Amino acid sequence: MPELPEVETVRRGLENHLLGRVIIHIELRRNDLRFPFPKDLQSEIEGRKVLAIDRRAKYLLIRLENDITWLCHLGMSGRWTLLGEGKSGVPGRFAYGAELGSGNGPHDWVVIYLDDGGKGVYSDHRRFGIMDIMNTNEEKTHKLLKNIGPEPTPNSLTPKYLADKLRGRKISIKSALLDQKIIAGLGNIYVCEILNRSGISPKRTADSVVGKSIISKHINNIVFQTHSVMTEAIDAGGSTLQDFRGVDGDNSLGYFPSSFMVYGREGKNCLNIECDSKIKRIIQSNRSTFYCPKCQR
Repeated sequence: MPELPEVETVRRGLENHLLGRVIIHIELRRNDLRFPFPKDLQSEIEGRKVLAIDRRAKYLLIRLENDITWLCHLGMSGRWTLLGEGKSGVPGRFAYGAELGSGNGPHDWVVIYLDDGGKGVYSDHRRFGIMDIMNTNEEKTHKLLKNIGPEPTPNSLTPKYLADKLRGRKISIKSALLDQKIIAGLGNIYVCEILNRSGISPKRTADSVVGKSIISKHINNIVFQTHSVMTEAIDAGGSTLQDFRGVDGDNSLGYFPSSFMVYGREGKNCLNIECDSKIKRIIQSNRSTFYCPKCQR
């Protein structure tokens, strides 16, 4: 599943091409993705100018005229492709091959036609994506957004906040960091990396990491490393794994895997030069967890 850095990369790509454009027509080639499309999706989108493209956790929020917001979640395999003069089939950063998102593919479910002659194609062969429409002022009460925790950024995620949320929790620290009600947008890949950089075993309970009264060094480390990993991953364009792609470039997208310390490295030597251990993989909540048993305590 695309994680926050991947979704942010898609947001930036969409912003480059959709900002200021008017959506002339939207073509829906089925009635649903994970959930049925809203009945008023087409009527609310057509004829409106794109004013901004924001992100909340892993949700794209396309801001349209008259205080309308179009919500999009990429699910497991959703992707946007932008086509038009100078875009279609042109190799470059974030480019797709011609077979993906052409507008004529078997999994191209939503096509938007723009006032400059271009179009955007949403493809999703697993159909786990989500689309919804809402008044912008209803965002904080929207059923998919209202319970999401703060963004993993310095101005939102603080040691005190995280300590307060984790104190007394008996679940694993790995599961706690994946809980979207605690922190928005963190996924399996980046939590593995955050815990490794923090020197904390994913098997520890959340309350054991917090400490009893003062904010522990472990909490400070987790918050600092969360900020660092997210910034690095966004700057690198995410981690191109499996079905993830950007919106208008090639497979050069996603350089962060070159920075992986543990994820996907089962059985390989720990990259800490002072460590002679090998990376292990365990299953937690039906997900693979990668960690160094010597560096992470």
